[in-house]
Amino acid sequence: MTAYDVIVLAGGAAKRLGGADKPGVRVGGRALLDRVLAACDGAARTVVVGDRRPTARPVVWTREVPQGGGPLAALGAGLKPTTAERVLVLSADLPFLGPGTVDALLAAAGQPGREGALCTDPDGRDQPLVAAYRAEPLRRELALIATEYGSLAGLPLRILTAELELARIEAGPDAAFDCDTWDDIAAARARIREHGAVLDEWITSVKNELGIELDVDTGVLLDLARDAAHGVARPAAPLTTFLVGYAAARASGGAGPDEAAAAVAEASRKATALALRWEAEAAESAGQGGGDAAGGPTGGAKPDTGREGTGTP
Repeated sequence: MTAYDVIVLAGGAAKRLGGADKPGVRVGGRALLDRVLAACDGAARTVVVGDRRPTARPVVWTREVPQGGGPLAALGAGLKPTTAERVLVLSADLPFLGPGTVDALLAAAGQPGREGALCTDPDGRDQPLVAAYRAEPLRRELALIATEYGSLAGLPLRILTAELELARIEAGPDAAFDCDTWDDIAAARARIREHGAVLDEWITSVKNELGIELDVDTGVLLDLARDAAHGVARPAAPLTTFLVGYAAARASGGAGPDEAAAAVAEASRKATALALRWEAEAAESAGQGGGDAAGGPTGGAKPDTGREGTGTP
């Protein structure tokens, strides 16, 4: 895909949050701004319009003039350092924005006759801060608006979007979900803990926290943990998965993410096979009446040494 730049607007007053530092509010253990940055990590250049702060990856910082001049002024300031043909424009409070939505916006913005694309929410409302624009018409219209009104300060984004030929992308209930109030923050925090999402959210958060770029089959690791717990002992589950990770790191040292993921899969396969052998031995011993649940001898009896490993005459 052609390179793109991204502008993230992170300088609002957050009045409905009581003036809190909204980009820094954490959802799922990660700042809202970092969650947005993770969705567009393929950008050639990332410009954040707002006060400087620690971020998960490097960005270019700028501020609108005057500060607090509104989203159109912020967009104008953020556009200046960009050079790509397409520009992704996002607000900093989108906890569930994903790469799929980013890709869809960029693809739609590149269609013939289109000057950009924006998401619509489930109620059909345009979301101009979940959008991708072609840079040339965007610069043109911003310059015309500034000339007509004297500046961009205090102007709504709809003045801009009304002048552009835009495609509409249905965002679904999550991609355009933004956090304007503490109720929104609470809803976002609750949503990531729902049964169907919590594991993916947790693994993504851990990888971001540890700086790991690795896609592994979490189902394989969960199956391994289950087999170790059932076939050996419950504490074996976390210890085994740790050892698998250590073995995979040694086997793929210095290799890329694909090789590392393959090493995890291979180490998991070996450890799972071992756990199943332990489980089979325990079941065999129990079935013969010669062992307890852990596969060891019972009643103080000693196995016959005449037939190694069988415990039978």
